[in-house]
Formats: sequence, C-alpha cells, structure tokens
Amino acid sequence: MDILWALLTLPYAPVRGLTAMVKVVAREAESQQYNPVNVRRELEELDRAAAAGDITPEERDRGQQQVLDRLTRPAAGAGGTGARRDGAPGRPAPARRGNGGGKARRGRGGGP
Repeated sequence: MDILWALLTLPYAPVRGLTAMVKVVAREAESQQYNPVNVRRELEELDRAAAAGDITPEERDRGQQQVLDRLTRPAAGAGGTGARRDGAPGRPAPARRGNGGGKARRGRGGGP
C-alpha cells in the first residue's frame, strides 16, 4: 500500500519539499528574531544612531519599544509553538485529560 500511495502522490513531491523548506526557513527566522545577541545588537545600533544624531531620542525610544514589544508579544500565528527567548523553538504543552477531579466518568444511565 505504501508503494501505491507513493506513486499516487509523486506529483505533489515538489510541493511537500517546498513546504518543508519554508517551515525550516520560518523557524530559523523566528529563532533569529528572538536571539538575545541580535536583540542587543539592534538596541545598541539604536543607541549609536541617537548618539551620532542620525535619529532623535523619540525615534530611538520608539525603536526600542518595537524591539521590546516583539519580545513580549507572542509570535503571530504560532499557537503556542513560537520560539522561546533563548532562541530554541518552543513546543506546545501536552494536553491534559482530566476526568472531573478523579471521579470515574460514566455515560448515560450510569448509576452512583
């Protein structure tokens, strides 16, 4: 069955490869965005530009706020899978399945 499935889906192989590549690139871009070294570099560049007079202090403050907002705001569309602040990709927490405080659940018509 696997051989038949592979033959039937062979025309879609380039699409699957492209999607896998896009996921890898997106994950790497996100990890770079939250990398502390890159964040520090951006903040230092803003300070240097303000000290040189290239930007006003208000523009520097706005730039710093944008960098900090990017760190504190959850990644767009991540759904809990965004990168952590240390640059490592995060994983969603495992779903907990409770049964109502330790009591056994019963279907309709279940007695005490």
